[in-house]
Amino acid sequence: MIGQYRHNIDAKGRLFIPAKFREELGETFYVTIGLDGCLSVYSDAKWAVLTEKFDALPSVQARKMRALFANAAKCEPDAQGRILIPAKLRTYAALDKEVVINGASKCVELWNPERWAPIEDAGLDPENLAAAMEELGI
Repeated sequence: MIGQYRHNIDAKGRLFIPAKFREELGETFYVTIGLDGCLSVYSDAKWAVLTEKFDALPSVQARKMRALFANAAKCEPDAQGRILIPAKLRTYAALDKEVVINGASKCVELWNPERWAPIEDAGLDPENLAAAMEELGI
């Protein structure tokens, strides 16, 4: 999944998910806590893979992932393409008005614009980009 969009959360906590992402995510998808203070949105298929990997972990390692599952929400877009983001997840990600909706390869990320800006700026820095590409062998 690729691309970046900006949309607002309405007063009821609903967020419009762009059609391009809805097509890739499918009819049902999962929203949960993500890295660096964002929310991650997974398709049903990707969520199944994640769950399968989790189920295979030894109990000691699985404990580290409890919050990911405890705070997940199953979502189905309404007729207008909106999903309801639970209040606890909105609070975690500091989503209160405008949201940056990013493709992140295997999932979609939902960001508070103020949290996303320094991460994007660092990623757009030519030296950081070159170092990252070198690290990945590109």
